[in-house]
Amino acid sequence: MTTISLLNVFPTTNNNFSKPNHNKKQLLFNSNFLSSSSRASSSFNCRSTKNEHTSEGFSVLKTNTQGDIGSVWSSMGFYMFSIHIPLSFGGLSAAANILHQPVLDPQTEALLILGIQILELIIVLLLLKYPQEPRYNLSDFFNANKERSGLLASVLGFGFLLSLVFAASYFADSLMGPKDVNNPFLKEIISSGSSSTAACVLVYCFVTPFLEEVVYRGFLLTSLCSKMKWQKAVIISSIAFSAAHFSADNFIQLFIVGFVLGCSYCWTGNLTTSLAIHSLYNALVLFSTFVS
Repeated sequence: MTTISLLNVFPTTNNNFSKPNHNKKQLLFNSNFLSSSSRASSSFNCRSTKNEHTSEGFSVLKTNTQGDIGSVWSSMGFYMFSIHIPLSFGGLSAAANILHQPVLDPQTEALLILGIQILELIIVLLLLKYPQEPRYNLSDFFNANKERSGLLASVLGFGFLLSLVFAASYFADSLMGPKDVNNPFLKEIISSGSSSTAACVLVYCFVTPFLEEVVYRGFLLTSLCSKMKWQKAVIISSIAFSAAHFSADNFIQLFIVGFVLGCSYCWTGNLTTSLAIHSLYNALVLFSTFVS
């Protein structure tokens, strides 16, 4: 059966992250994006106008009457092209140039990845608190609904996620044959020493899940649910989540992960639920990579 791959922190088309690539084309922004990026930081924030969750139906997310769908996507565009892609594609290469090392050793790579992910998380949290209205507070994503158990949602969601991923892997093996999709780059880092192993655990089980849940469930899904039916919002946010990893081989698996995480967040209205599922899933796959 196909081995489950870990959600990639740094999307790439090859496994050598450490070699600086001087031939990559610089990202260019057209005039339309430049004109919208000036308001993207502020539109990255949009506050809900209702103070209470609604318990009607499956989703309990708040309704937001401010802003428009265009501002949501301009905010995501600003995040992707100004923050996520430059750090993900250029972070290690820039560090290698600064350190004058054509090839970084695995332990250095692990520590740099941790630092880059923390930097991206800090920037995202600052954007959420950008001093213009309307905006989100981080606490808006952790408003627990007392009528719905976050623990139950986490347990059921995690079990359902594993079932779907294994089922998808089984059908993929049946159609295309077994394929080992473990990340050899990650395997090398984990096996290189205790410090790199600890850095990988921090990145994949804590920092990255928190970052991605804030962006794709907290900001994006909450914003989309205020403009459309929650089912459509979950599908769209899951596609965005999967596409942001730039991994064609794992697109379906990542979509399934995003879909389950989105449903769990919609049902509880509390990001802790999807964060727990995300962290447990990454931990399981990280462990399977280590022992494989």
